[in-house]
Amino acid sequence: HISGIKSAANMVIEILPLLCFAFIVAGMVQVLLPHELLAKWIGKESGLRGILIGTVAGGLAPGGPYVSLPVVAALLRSGAGIGTTVAFLTGWSLWAIGRLPIEVGILGLRFALIRIASTFFFPPIAGLIAQTFFGGAK
Repeated sequence: HISGIKSAANMVIEILPLLCFAFIVAGMVQVLLPHELLAKWIGKESGLRGILIGTVAGGLAPGGPYVSLPVVAALLRSGAGIGTTVAFLTGWSLWAIGRLPIEVGILGLRFALIRIASTFFFPPIAGLIAQTFFGGAK
């Protein structure tokens, strides 16, 4: 149907600038951050520190998957640990601090606090599991 094609074209037009920005940021991450710095703080050997950094960074990361996934891909290519990146994505999807104001406005403070309390430990746990079982995987 022609209206479906028009709708899809409008979505592409809306998302394309965001995708371009995300890929630029992802490319800059690879170039601007020294490999030694990444290895120390979020690399495969960074352990719990890297996982906690990934958790907090993911929880604070703005934007949708069009922004976060290219950034995570760039971090992986730059040497970030699997535990760190899993913690980042889990924190991004579960904590979503950037969405908190609208969540409180629509669902109420009590619900938001219950959701945060219920999911608080999952991002670092997911990172630890990923690092433990898949830390050596390529």
